[in-house]
Amino acid sequence: MSSHREAPEISKDPVADNTDTYAFVSPDQPDMVTIITNYIPLEGPDGGPNFFEFGEDVLYEIHIDNDGDAGSNITYQFRFHTETRNPNTFLYNTGQITSIGSANWNRPQFYSVTRVENGRSTVLATRLTCPPCNIGPRSTPNYASLAQQAIHTLPNGVKVFAGQRAEGFYVDLGAVFDLLDLRPFQNLHLIPSPAANGVNGTQFVNVHTIAIQIPKNQLTHDGSEPTDPKSAKSVIGVWGSASRQKMKVYDSDSDQMVAVGPWMQVSRLANPLINEVIIPLGKKNLWNMQQPKDDAQFVEYYAHPEVANLIPVLYPNVFPNLAALNASKAQRTDLIAILLTGIPSGIIPGFQNYTGATQADLLRLNMAIPPSSNPNILGILGGDLAGFPNGRRVFDDVVTIELRALAGVTYPLVAPSYKPDKAASLVTDGVTPSSSGLTYLSNFPYLGTPYDGFDHPSS
Repeated sequence: MSSHREAPEISKDPVADNTDTYAFVSPDQPDMVTIITNYIPLEGPDGGPNFFEFGEDVLYEIHIDNDGDAGSNITYQFRFHTETRNPNTFLYNTGQITSIGSANWNRPQFYSVTRVENGRSTVLATRLTCPPCNIGPRSTPNYASLAQQAIHTLPNGVKVFAGQRAEGFYVDLGAVFDLLDLRPFQNLHLIPSPAANGVNGTQFVNVHTIAIQIPKNQLTHDGSEPTDPKSAKSVIGVWGSASRQKMKVYDSDSDQMVAVGPWMQVSRLANPLINEVIIPLGKKNLWNMQQPKDDAQFVEYYAHPEVANLIPVLYPNVFPNLAALNASKAQRTDLIAILLTGIPSGIIPGFQNYTGATQADLLRLNMAIPPSSNPNILGILGGDLAGFPNGRRVFDDVVTIELRALAGVTYPLVAPSYKPDKAASLVTDGVTPSSSGLTYLSNFPYLGTPYDGFDHPSS
């Protein structure tokens, strides 16, 4: 997960931990935008008998800014309710689950969807059914069918899905957190060893997904169809969040903890890896509680990112130009533009996703740019304008893209005379979807079938 366990407090609260957010023009429905927010990091497929589920006491939200002020003009809220059909058994399922309405599923979960637009709430649906977790070939013999049954189309043409999916994010976690010892380049590391292939640290784990597919004209501020890539009306800013109520009270009659009081945001996510590696340890909990419109208070960490300073130290003599740039104390205005304001017109031919001067961590999507017929996992760095940081698709290699940006590849966008180090355009953790055996769906909800506990037990 690009922001799994990224802050001290949220690492103790996995059901509220927003691990990834995606936003892209749907490749099979180009008049629709798909937004995905994932929660509950690193789910072991065999995690029974109490398999993973959304929190009943968590308010899950997807936010859209469509007027450039970094505020939430449209919010989709999701609330979950879980039932226990037979309290006198320890079993999650008492037989095969062949439909999402099966009486053999002992812990069904349901949810409501509410759209809030400029302060006015409209309940779109109630008691929508989630699929169960993928237990194994005996308990959930046709899981793809179960998941398909859990895709709900609402009266306004919106599609929703909430349930378990295979983790689609890929990264060599072991290398990244071991002094950035990127295996393909570890022979060049401060503590060298022979070069090797990357290892996907999130392989064979699952995640809980909330996915929504929305007609584009329901996302623009004036209801128009976004067709002009140069128009500000074509750009939206997206982020996901999770909130909890301020207090918990123990109810001795029901043997339950009851949440009361106002909602407080405990997790948020737009661009990947921000709270993970940009925001320092002492500010991580605070960052999770803030609204994007208040992100100017964190700009110094984008302007002088710690990872950019570490790269030349950990790879001596490999990044001399980056070392000189760091020594000059120049602000990384390229990163500020890419991550906090969007990229204005005229910087990249045929592209912009600028949302205005307000510095805010938003996943910015230009809805007028159509899906690519030949997608490149490096997104815009690979010449594919439909990919990250123009929104984010489920297969985009955000780790490599952000490593290369931090290493200086994007600095010529704001300082044309700067020459990136040759290694900057090669740096990677060495993990790709193909090397990890990842498969994605070609249609909604796009993330693959979750791994089951029988064939892919936890390590």
